[in-house]
Amino acid sequence: MGIARVGFAGLGSMGGPMALNLARAGIPLLVWNRTPGKTSEQVAAGAEAVEDVAELFARCEVVILMLKDAAAVDAVLDRGRPSLAGRTIVHMGTTAPEHSRQIEAGLLAAGAKYVEAPVSGSRVPAEAGELVAMLAGDPGAITEIRELLGPMCRETVDCGPIPSALLMKLAVNVHLTSVMTSLAETVHFARAHGLDLGLLADVLGAGQLASPILRVKASKLVDEDFAPQASIANVLANVEVIAAAAREAGLTLPLLEASHALYAETARRGFGAEDVVAVVKALGTR
Repeated sequence: MGIARVGFAGLGSMGGPMALNLARAGIPLLVWNRTPGKTSEQVAAGAEAVEDVAELFARCEVVILMLKDAAAVDAVLDRGRPSLAGRTIVHMGTTAPEHSRQIEAGLLAAGAKYVEAPVSGSRVPAEAGELVAMLAGDPGAITEIRELLGPMCRETVDCGPIPSALLMKLAVNVHLTSVMTSLAETVHFARAHGLDLGLLADVLGAGQLASPILRVKASKLVDEDFAPQASIANVLANVEVIAAAAREAGLTLPLLEASHALYAETARRGFGAEDVVAVVKALGTR
């Protein structure tokens, strides 16, 4: 691979298992998380934890960012700015396309390379190393880091120049958001009519719309298991990024707008830390 050392910033619900898979694959890895105490699994698998994110940029040729939002990305890049020259920064989280353009401009001016690599998937595929990464940026930089993504992703898709990968991720999430809302409504309808929810999950899993995420989320709804794989708060933040991008393009997305209202209501009721399927709790109030 030719990469001497890799840094990974952000060990949340997605970033934690992603970094763990890199460590288990034998990648020389330094990890950092804003909240202390989340590095133990990665260290046990062979990674080195650092206390200051600037150390990632000082010591690593490639730094992967899997951070909560644009503010977190900006804060991390500002703290690493003295050592950005010659580094390749891989942004795997989801922020607005315009924000990514700004990152690219700043990094190129600092003598660094930049790759967008947002991923499709939640915690379960992250743990299994089965995420799908959408890539954008300089083709040479993408070639340099593609093999590095192998332990985390089952597939990588080249999307073109910045911010094509993030736009692709948002397009995918338009569909995914509607699917999750529809599934919650399906279970809500079936429960109200006294149907066997386990049987409903079996029928959904055997039908034309069957998919891994449907099977996982249908089971969580049936069991009323709201432990987060992708939280309401995370999905709401993503939907708001999509809605802003739609407005910029002069688009109206009625299904997304309805879903947005439901996720916002779910969060207002105090369920923001629960799994996306907790949107069913908002349906019960209507």
